[in-house]
Amino acid sequence: MPRSLKTTPIFLNKVGDFLWYNKNMTTKDLIKINDYLWEIPKSFRNDMKVPARIYTSQSMLEDIFRDDSIQQLINGTTLPGIYKYAVAMPDMHQGYSVPIGFVGAIKTSNGVISPGACGFDINCGMRVLKSERSIQDIMSSLEKLALEIQRQVPSGLGRGRKIKLSINQIDKILEKGTHVLLEQGYGEKQDAENAEANGRLKWANSKNVSLRAKERGRDQVGTLGSGNHFLEIQKVQEIFNEKIAKDFGLFKNQAVVMIHTGSRGLGHQVCSDYLKEMIPAMAKHNIKVPDKEFACVPFKSPEGQRYFSAMASAANYAWANRHMIGHYVRIAWKNILGNKEKLKMLYDVAHNIIKKEKYDGIETIVHRKGATRAFPNQPVLIPGSMGTASYILSGKKEAEQSFFSVSHGAGRTMSRHQARRTITGKEVINQLKQKGIILKCRSQRGIAEEAPLAYKNIDNVVNVISAAGLADKVVRLEPLAVIKGE
Repeated sequence: MPRSLKTTPIFLNKVGDFLWYNKNMTTKDLIKINDYLWEIPKSFRNDMKVPARIYTSQSMLEDIFRDDSIQQLINGTTLPGIYKYAVAMPDMHQGYSVPIGFVGAIKTSNGVISPGACGFDINCGMRVLKSERSIQDIMSSLEKLALEIQRQVPSGLGRGRKIKLSINQIDKILEKGTHVLLEQGYGEKQDAENAEANGRLKWANSKNVSLRAKERGRDQVGTLGSGNHFLEIQKVQEIFNEKIAKDFGLFKNQAVVMIHTGSRGLGHQVCSDYLKEMIPAMAKHNIKVPDKEFACVPFKSPEGQRYFSAMASAANYAWANRHMIGHYVRIAWKNILGNKEKLKMLYDVAHNIIKKEKYDGIETIVHRKGATRAFPNQPVLIPGSMGTASYILSGKKEAEQSFFSVSHGAGRTMSRHQARRTITGKEVINQLKQKGIILKCRSQRGIAEEAPLAYKNIDNVVNVISAAGLADKVVRLEPLAVIKGE
């Protein structure tokens, strides 16, 4: 029997009127465009403004009905000004408002901007540093490297650095991103050149970020954070495209470092602040949405412009955060392996972000939540779950069909609470140890929440992206040491 979508109430306005949709969805309601792309037609629900599209495979399709992610995707199609269709990636799973794995291009002329469709962890993203060494050259020092990196880079919920930056220093980071750090001698020029947007969104305005958000960020520049954030020493385990790998400076068994984190408490506070502002503002702008989680305002409104600049500020903070983590990883690398050792930046790319882009000559603001951009020939960084493979791909022009977007990771299949009930942190440690993977984390609870069994198979997710023609697989990375956020 096909799984069905539960009937849920749809929030229509601030006074609490509800409309019930009695039609349940099953896999039979999906229109198959090809083996890796499915569509929910605009006719499925009378408030849909555009169709919804899901990149997935037949074998992965049933998993999508296990939570409310399809309902959330359908709700995403109702956002005023949304263009062409709402998109979900194969790592799609339930989130706040739209599902994680959501991509929506909204017209700037008459559309809205929605914090929930960007995410709380603004510019949660990836950075990859590549060494000149083969992994065999550093295996004897791997344990020491992992310990030194853990010592250099604070990780965990609320954990920060000993030195707090002033509000004035935070303001400069919010507006200039990695560039202010480069001016102070941290990192290398190439780090900014090889980052999305060169590590800075120029429309950022620190005045639109609350003092509370800034206070939360004062000691967290150069810190890893909690949840699924991680820092891994990996090896290039398999090469799929020799030419592109060579262009990217990657070779078989090469040691690389992957950094996964975002804007920490500052970004979370920015999202929270503007959700509180936008929920009551919707009535003023006569906006009706399916659920109050979809709080939004016209992009061109004063509230919309303030949020857009605050979001950019938080994104700049996240790039600065990963930049400083890279700086401290380089220190650890040299402390253990010697001063001649070098780590060069391959690329840095955002996951949760909103940016202006044109499609068919129409200016839009593309909301990518739990999705990453994949422009032609650009390195695409897709991490796996803790202790599983990660991938580097290369974007293709065919990805325009998904607004040049692909998956941001494996995607959860169970909640953190369910993961803790299913497996213990000690069991995960033992499983990784049997695979020869070193794990450094101060919290066994955090380990259990991010166990590999709580996520989809990363190989399956990446195979969908590749088979759908959105990006070419370049290399598969295998973890050897994991430094985990608590």
